Amino acid sequence: MTTHLSPGAKEASVGELAERSGVAPSALRFYEREGLISSRRTSGNQRRYSRDTLRRVAFIRTSQRLGIPLATIRDVLGLLPDDRTPTREDWARISECWRADLDQRIRTLERLRDNLSDCIGCGCLSLDRCALSNPWDELAAHGPGPRRLLED
Repeated sequence: MTTHLSPGAKEASVGELAERSGVAPSALRFYEREGLISSRRTSGNQRRYSRDTLRRVAFIRTSQRLGIPLATIRDVLGLLPDDRTPTREDWARISECWRADLDQRIRTLERLRDNLSDCIGCGCLSLDRCALSNPWDELAAHGPGPRRLLED
């Protein structure tokens, strides 16, 4: 049996939120311990989440898929208003926080894609010598690691 949050429902149990969001109840409890979402407790000590928590969970999951650390997600969620349900404009504003980071990640991934055979094809990632992608270790002057991926 599928549980849905009814349009008029103001709150959801952990099970309802888990089913609707596709996130395990244990993950929701973890998010709460980490300060990413919050709930109120009933007189029977059961968690109840407000409807807007579903959007927060979706934002958290999407941000995690982008590789954003939970601490950063928590900081950005802290920019949302506490006194009202966040609006579309609120969500758009905090989503802008990721733009520069995502642009940098895209550039790095494009470099990786475009230089895949040159940069990591042999598996060396600029060891002391690589006749194909780093002859005479020229990239060592720029620092350690896979320099072609790390530099613009």
